[in-house]
Amino acid sequence: MKKFKTAKESQLSITELMLPAHSNFGGKVHGGYILNLMDQIAFACASKHSQSYCVTASVNRVDFLNPIEVGHLVTLKASINYTGRTSMVVGVRVESENVTTGKTKHCNSSYFTMVAKDEDGNNKPVPGLIINSIPSARRFARSIERKASAMGRDTKYDSKKFKVEEHFKNFQGENVMLDLE
Repeated sequence: MKKFKTAKESQLSITELMLPAHSNFGGKVHGGYILNLMDQIAFACASKHSQSYCVTASVNRVDFLNPIEVGHLVTLKASINYTGRTSMVVGVRVESENVTTGKTKHCNSSYFTMVAKDEDGNNKPVPGLIINSIPSARRFARSIERKASAMGRDTKYDSKKFKVEEHFKNFQGENVMLDLE
């Protein structure tokens, strides 16, 4: 296995026609179906990069920007944005296309942290990422910041260290009523 790889070596895209069976009660494609497709392409991209079975460790921020209509083509694109020792951040972008007009719209983007596993289910080292463009460097740097931010949130809101009175000012203007016992 290579010690380092470019993102291009494991980039993938899939396109699927959205059928009535994929719709929710509102007649739009169900978000859960799209999340399932996103997880599948993130798995494929991470597995291709690491040459290993991978599992989803976390998903960072999924914002549904535009609804997807039945009858549209949905294209998912996946690329490695960051590599740690045993984990990878896979960026996934979802676009829908109206087949009759050709108009496309960005529906969502998300970041999946995937962990490579060996045959015994233990975490396995992955090849590093060769950064060969400014956009690749930006995505890698953003992943580092996202990782640090998550670690800070986890520490800041740890149940043993949390002091509620320090957060009262943040509750101002929110739709909340405090009734602490």
